[in-house]
Amino acid sequence: MTRRDGTAQRSNNERDKTVKKTMLRAVAIVSVAGTAIVGLGMASSSATAAALPAAVSLPPYYSQLDVTGDAMVTAEDLEIAGDSLGLTTASPDWSSVSILDTDADGELTILDLADLSQRIIYDDGPFELVEATVIDMQSAMNAGVASSQSITQEYLDRIEAYDRAVVPGGSRPLNSIITVNPKALDAAAEADEIRASQGMTSMLLGVPIALKDNYGTVDMVTTGGCACWNENQTTTDASMVSGLRSDGAVIMAKASLDEFAYGFVSEFSSFQEPGSTSLVASPYDTTKTAGGSSGGTGAAVAANFAALGFGTDTGGSIRVPSSYNQLVGVRPTVGLASRDGIIPLALSQDTGGPMARSVIDAAIALDAVVGVDEADPVTARQQGLVPDSYTSFLDPDALQGARIAFIPSMVGTNSGTVRLFSEATAALTAQGATIVPVTPPAGFAAVLNEGSGSTNEFRHDLDEYIATHLGPEVEARTLTDILATNSFVTSRRSIYEARNAVTDATYEAWAGDTGSHTVQIAAGKTLVTQMMEDLDLDAIVYPSTNAYGTQGTNMRLSPNTGMPSVTVPMGRTIEGESLPGSGVNLEFLGRDFDEGTLLGLAYAFEKTTGARTSPSLYGPLP
Repeated sequence: MTRRDGTAQRSNNERDKTVKKTMLRAVAIVSVAGTAIVGLGMASSSATAAALPAAVSLPPYYSQLDVTGDAMVTAEDLEIAGDSLGLTTASPDWSSVSILDTDADGELTILDLADLSQRIIYDDGPFELVEATVIDMQSAMNAGVASSQSITQEYLDRIEAYDRAVVPGGSRPLNSIITVNPKALDAAAEADEIRASQGMTSMLLGVPIALKDNYGTVDMVTTGGCACWNENQTTTDASMVSGLRSDGAVIMAKASLDEFAYGFVSEFSSFQEPGSTSLVASPYDTTKTAGGSSGGTGAAVAANFAALGFGTDTGGSIRVPSSYNQLVGVRPTVGLASRDGIIPLALSQDTGGPMARSVIDAAIALDAVVGVDEADPVTARQQGLVPDSYTSFLDPDALQGARIAFIPSMVGTNSGTVRLFSEATAALTAQGATIVPVTPPAGFAAVLNEGSGSTNEFRHDLDEYIATHLGPEVEARTLTDILATNSFVTSRRSIYEARNAVTDATYEAWAGDTGSHTVQIAAGKTLVTQMMEDLDLDAIVYPSTNAYGTQGTNMRLSPNTGMPSVTVPMGRTIEGESLPGSGVNLEFLGRDFDEGTLLGLAYAFEKTTGARTSPSLYGPLP
């Protein structure tokens, strides 16, 4: 026998061992059906079986081989498959189980059963928190290997050990978390009780989340990054937070941000002496900024201080820290998720969205926060345009047949970014997409050059928030009051003074119904949407940033049209390029309320590239 034959023989033996090991796992799952399995299977042997509530939406991989009609793969499906082993296309009952023939050889075999067993959200193997996805956490909690309490506690331990410490190999603390929820473990215990009695009622049940500290929460103060509002205990949750809690998520912490979401460096003054501030560092290189304004969320999620995070984006504040910290970030269509209860910067462009370590986590998180809210009238636009679940778009073949454009001038000249973008478009092409370089129509430059509303809108929109949401204990209830406290990032005094001087007439001329900014955003939306229609495009792609720096005015395309975008890691710079080892993201922009398509494209790109890396400075706790 030749060396090649021997290698093949060993390969076959190893495959057989893998299949046997998987089958033992499958048999174990089937053997406990109805006792250890709750809904998807899970909790403890004392729990009684319960059907998974209809509200749970699973990605296709975990639902498309369902033969029992409950829209998920469970032990019951595995049992049917086991009873059907040996059936072929000639068998009378073939049509009812043919979907389980995943290798398409015309017969149900042990290999098909092994594949099916991998699609049950249940894993009784060792659980590692670092880089764990929501699916990983649910699988471990369903199997009883972990609980929401144990996962939450481990995240809290990581925050305590790492966030305000200078770790070996680092130069300064991350400073990513402002407040930890004292009731987090109580919420986790409640989630565990729900799982024990009802099964996995949501993909977010028991999952710990960090929110940018401009989201209102009834159990933690909301400072907006400013010491002037250290006492801002709101009486209600922000609308998006209510959605997360309804799905059983554990609101674990409030993340640092650039004060009042102003800029990209994430400098804040919360709980510091007047005149003192702190900056958020990147967990990949603590000499660098984590970006902003949602820099604390970016650093915390990247360093595995939370399962998921939420930020806000007016002109790049989700996408910049996502790019700097190798995360997936979603800037939704303005009107998809309510902004009610979030401290505003400029409501013409403000929107909140998830920041996650994977596309699947971002899609799961987005599902929880969409919906029409009378308190934010712009959300009425979404009526009839929102899918049951964004996870249904997560197809590894989503790029097949897609038409995706790029505008060469948006790629820039940075050598690292140019190389990474070229490799990204090659990967898109290899997965079946058609990449179309385009010359933008007249008026496109005006879209990218339109400024942010953060000056002309801030005082007006902040006053509305103060009137409806600011906690009664806060004494500084106007911008004038805030300036008098000296408890803010004092280097920005002139900026706050300029915002405070904006008159109602200036605001109306800018952001009123016929204001110049309002008109330009509408024109930008029309222009870019028509360009996509004319070229039959599914998306437009461009680099979100350069390595720890912005790329031209790319960040403005989404907010200056109100159209959604999804940013996803595309790789890291190398020696000979600017800041070697730094992450850079690829951004997908699409039509209003077409987040599903963008997430599908990003998911397929993520699957083929696997570009995200974990920050080595913040590995598992000793």
